[in-house]
Amino acid sequence: MTKTQGLTRRGALTAAAATLAAARALLPTGAFAAGPGPEVAKARLGFIALTDSSPLIIAKERGLFAKYGMPDVEVLKQPSWAGVRDNLVLGSAGGGIDGSHILTPMPYLLATGQATGGKPLPMNILARLNLNGQAISVGNDLKTVKVGLNSGGAKAKFAQLKAANNIGKVAMTFHGGTHDLWLRYWLAAGGINPDVDVSTIVIPPAQMVANLKAGTQDAFCVGEPWGGQTVNQKIGYTACLTSELWMNHPEKALGMRADWVAAHPRAAQALTMAVMEAQMWCDQMANRPAMCSIVSGRQYINVPIGDILPRLQGTIDFGDGRTAKASPHIMKFWADNASFPFKSHDLWFLTEDVRWGVLPQSTNKMALVNQVNRSDIWRASAKALGVAAPAGDSRGVEKFFDGKVFDPANPSAYLASQPIKKLV
Repeated sequence: MTKTQGLTRRGALTAAAATLAAARALLPTGAFAAGPGPEVAKARLGFIALTDSSPLIIAKERGLFAKYGMPDVEVLKQPSWAGVRDNLVLGSAGGGIDGSHILTPMPYLLATGQATGGKPLPMNILARLNLNGQAISVGNDLKTVKVGLNSGGAKAKFAQLKAANNIGKVAMTFHGGTHDLWLRYWLAAGGINPDVDVSTIVIPPAQMVANLKAGTQDAFCVGEPWGGQTVNQKIGYTACLTSELWMNHPEKALGMRADWVAAHPRAAQALTMAVMEAQMWCDQMANRPAMCSIVSGRQYINVPIGDILPRLQGTIDFGDGRTAKASPHIMKFWADNASFPFKSHDLWFLTEDVRWGVLPQSTNKMALVNQVNRSDIWRASAKALGVAAPAGDSRGVEKFFDGKVFDPANPSAYLASQPIKKLV
């Protein structure tokens, strides 16, 4: 048994006791005590079994939603991103949810109707939940051709499979979502056309490892802890971390139905403040063992602690002989403005969805970003919390591992620089 695997029930009980004590300490005061509180005490929030859902789970478990005047917030496990979509369409009035831990592009795909059968569901992004923390995993057979950050070694295998009328299958979690875009970027950078040379399939995150074990897919991209679990079970290895493609890349968001935000503006700020405070707590390395003892539990991610904690601490076993200690490629919840929803990042996701034909070239990307992204709510929350906010809504020019550059002032130049694309 490894040291991290030994952090089981005893560690969980110790952390739970500390969490309850902290929650009780937080409850007597509230950020809204001096003024009007949230319009409602309840919201129904979804999450998927991924490490980057931790801010929502910790906000609930540490009493932070209650601290900010919303003691009845529910944090509800969803089976898949399609389930998140369907429950957001229903809304809490229809037995669904008001908001969710969500793939950053999804609120845009809902707002445009692309993911909802042509019927738009207006959405808002209130905060980013994390940077980094995703992985591209491949089968052990690709070790011999050294498939890693460079995907090119898999090109011959995929060509052979296609010639045998058994096209290679690469899995992601939602069409047009972050994992789809990381996987496509990685393949295309190695000269593999994700729309021609392989078949991209949608698999819920928690089923990725089992599907690779069953031999029904050759590669997949998903958030942790599933990359780490793949290595621990010796089913495959980590070809690359997505932060190797783009260091400090944005990933999940706190997304809410826009009608809920419009009807409950103070509650929207209260939710944002609770999640921001949870992010600060999650980002403290000293808190990560306790965080993992909570979020790895059966009602949340439901994995052994040894599958989730090491990579959160910067200890990475890639599964092919490569290892790293104190790696900079760790999931960030607060550091480096991880929580702030930069509009320039949302613009990149929309540009990539245009690149792959998920959205039409005619999409008014910046108008859509301004409609969905509520950085103003984040800024108001930061002011109330007494924390600094970035000076502007753009993080500036972004650079990728293959030398490509995204300038948010000129998305078309970035799009033109990509030789492999599918425009509609």
